[in-house]
Amino acid sequence: MLARLNISPHPPPQPYAMQHSSNSQSQPLTSRRVAVIGAGAGGLVSARELGREGHSVVVFERSSQIGGTWVYSPEIESDPLGVDPNRTRIHSSLYKSLRTNLPRELMGVRDYPFVPREGEGRDPRRFPSHLEVLKYLEDFANEFGICELVRFGTEVVSAGLVEIGKWRVRFRCESGDVDDEMFDAVVVCVGNYSQPRVAEIPGIDEWPGEQIHSHNYRDPEPFRGKVVILIGFSSSGTDISQELLVVAKEVHIACRSAKTGFLLAESVISKVSFHPMIKSARKDGTVVFEDGCVVSADVILHCTGYKYHFPFLETNGIVTVDDNRVGPLYKHVFPPALAPGLSFVGLPFKVVPLPMFELQSNWVAGVLSKRIALPSKEEMLADVKAFYADLEANGKPKHRTHEMSDCMVEYFNWLAATCGCAAYEEWRKGMYDYTHVNKRANLGSYRDDWHDDELIHQAYEEFRKYTTNGRSEDPAHLNV
Repeated sequence: MLARLNISPHPPPQPYAMQHSSNSQSQPLTSRRVAVIGAGAGGLVSARELGREGHSVVVFERSSQIGGTWVYSPEIESDPLGVDPNRTRIHSSLYKSLRTNLPRELMGVRDYPFVPREGEGRDPRRFPSHLEVLKYLEDFANEFGICELVRFGTEVVSAGLVEIGKWRVRFRCESGDVDDEMFDAVVVCVGNYSQPRVAEIPGIDEWPGEQIHSHNYRDPEPFRGKVVILIGFSSSGTDISQELLVVAKEVHIACRSAKTGFLLAESVISKVSFHPMIKSARKDGTVVFEDGCVVSADVILHCTGYKYHFPFLETNGIVTVDDNRVGPLYKHVFPPALAPGLSFVGLPFKVVPLPMFELQSNWVAGVLSKRIALPSKEEMLADVKAFYADLEANGKPKHRTHEMSDCMVEYFNWLAATCGCAAYEEWRKGMYDYTHVNKRANLGSYRDDWHDDELIHQAYEEFRKYTTNGRSEDPAHLNV
C-alpha cells in the first residue's frame, strides 16, 4: 500500500497554497498516482504539494539519502572534465567551502521559512554553508513526513507512456533487481548540476595541460603554484576564483562580459587577469585568447555550467534536449503533447529555487487534480513557439532558454496567478536585487557585510506567522 503524506489535501491558507475558488470546490478533486523522480529540493517540495492536493506519491531516489545536489561528497569523478560516458559518477557539485549566494530569508519554502535553528552543527549565518541547507531540507522532509514516500537506493531506468494516461516506470533496486510499476503521471525533479557542459576549444586535444570542470572542484589546494585559466564568471566561477587567488601562481579568467558585471569590483580586478573567450590551445602549453593575448597555463578550469540530462525518459522524440533547450515545454514545465502526465520541476536557472519549486509543483498538482485547467495542446504549443521566437529576436542563444534572471519575478507571478496564490512580495524583490548589487560591489565580503536590515525585518515579520508560537528571532544585527 502506498505511503501518503500526513497532510490534509486542503490545508489552511498559505502564501503559496492554492486559495480554492468556489468553482473548484463544486466538484471533488481527482487523485492521481504520481511518480516523482529525485529526492533533492525539487522532489521534496513537489512531493509535499502533490500530497497536499490528495495525490498518492512515490519518490524515487537512487542515493541513500535526501538532498540531491546539497549532499556534499569529497570524492570526484574518474574523469575530472566529466565528459567520459564510462566515468565513475559523483552526483554532487559542491565544493567544500560553498556558502549560499542568496540570503536564507529568500531561500526557504514560503510557509516553512529557512530561519536559524539551534542544534549541533547548525550555521546561523545569513549566507550559510551547504551543510545548513541540507539540514533545512532534512527538517522540511521530517516536518511533512516526506521520507515515508521515498524509495532510497532506487534508480529509475526508464519512464515512458504506454497508453493514454498511463506511465510505466522501470527502476533498479539496491539489490540490482529491475522492476516496474504504473503511474498516472511522472514529475521529473532530477536537478541540473551533475552533467558538465564544457567549452569547445580548438586545439585542446593536443594541449598538454590539465582540464577540470567545476563539478569536480572541491578545494583550491591541488592548484597551488599553478597558472590557472578559469572559463566563466558566474556563481561557481566567482567563488572559485576567490579561493584560487590564495594559492595559484596566476589566475586568468575568460568570460563573455569582460567589461561588465563583477569585473567592476576593484578587489577582484586588481588580482586577476580578465580576458575574452579562448580562441585556441596549442601543443606547446599556451592558450590564445580572442584578443590575441597568449598565456602559458597549467590548468583550464571550466566553470561553464551543466547539461540537462534525462537518459531515462522515453518520449519517442516528443521531448528533446537541443543545445540545452528542453522542449517543447509550456512555461518550462509541461510538454504540450504529453501534458499533464509528464512535467518538469526545477529547469529554470538564475532564480530563487525553492519558492519556484513550490509554485511549479503547486501548478502541476492542481492540473493533475483538475483544480486548474491547462490551455489546449494547440494553444500551449503556440505559446512555446512565440516564446522561442522572442528569444531569437532578442538575440538570446538556445542554451539560455531556461535562464530567468530579470524575468524571474514575472514568471513567479504568472505561476502564482495561475494557481491562485499571493504574488511575490515586494520585500523579496528588493532583497533579491539588493543582494546582487552588493555582490557586484563587494564580491569578497557581501555574504558577511550587508545593509538591507529593513528588508530583513519585513521578512521576519512575515515568518512569525509560520514559526513556532509565532516567534522567530530577527538576526538582522548579526553579521555572522
